[in-house]
Amino acid sequence: MKSIPNILDISSFLPILYDEVNILQDICRQVPGSVKYSIKRYRKLPNWQIEDSGMLIYHFDTQHPEENHLELRFCVSGNYYCNEKLMECDRCKFNESANCIEKVESVDVLSFIYAPNYLHQFAKSNKNDGALIDSVVSFTHKESFNKSGPLCSKTTSAIQALLNHNYTDTRENIFINAQTQIILLYSTDCMLGDKEDNIFSCKFLSNPDDREKIIQSREILLQHIGDPITIKALSRKVAINECYLKQGFKEIFGTTIFDFYQSQRMEHAKYLLYEKGLSVTEVSAMLGYSSISHFSTGFKNHTGLKPCELLGR
Repeated sequence: MKSIPNILDISSFLPILYDEVNILQDICRQVPGSVKYSIKRYRKLPNWQIEDSGMLIYHFDTQHPEENHLELRFCVSGNYYCNEKLMECDRCKFNESANCIEKVESVDVLSFIYAPNYLHQFAKSNKNDGALIDSVVSFTHKESFNKSGPLCSKTTSAIQALLNHNYTDTRENIFINAQTQIILLYSTDCMLGDKEDNIFSCKFLSNPDDREKIIQSREILLQHIGDPITIKALSRKVAINECYLKQGFKEIFGTTIFDFYQSQRMEHAKYLLYEKGLSVTEVSAMLGYSSISHFSTGFKNHTGLKPCELLGR
């Protein structure tokens, strides 16, 4: 693949002088066979004129398949970085954040690199109807390419939620796992799909209150990673009938409730095994499995690995 331009240069109307760049925050995390993500927050200088932009990079090499990946890069501005943890100093608590000396405007550069094995969970069949998005996710598209452009509103909202959340530790990992999938869904849909932005086939989703109920149901699922909840109970919690809940969830998030929930459990299991170093027994119990064998089977189906194999990496 030819040299990929820097997303920060693409987003800037004027040349960036990199000797003047001040990095406020640099975050990077990777779990084998999953998603590697990085977030770099730069202090925005007065002369910077930034347009929110995104780039999709598809890398395919038959000679080196281990290097195949799909990367999403984003550059967004208009956020603020605060030295105080979670932005909860007295200035913010008393609504003085607009004049807070601790907060500085930032330009945020994000990268998400998705491994082929991770993406295969979304390719539910080998049937290829010719759509570019299907061939990219299943890695049957035989040529590398990249595509860039302004962000659609759905992708922007998902990125802003990721940048401005207040979760920590385990809950942060659960949230980020889910949000990286939503960013993948919206970005590929906007950059590779042919759907118009914010057009829903389910008519009831034109009602903002009903859309909010579907979004709330996703948050409840994430809160119950270790305590499984039935669809009936979930529908009662958000006050919408089961049929609408299942249809709306699939429309907004591109997956069924069951597949979403199982995917989040397994991605969180990766984190607990690889980064936290917990035992298979401990992780199985934390995720609400009745037996270690059931957990191991689910993990193998999702990742292609036995839980003990990830521990040894």
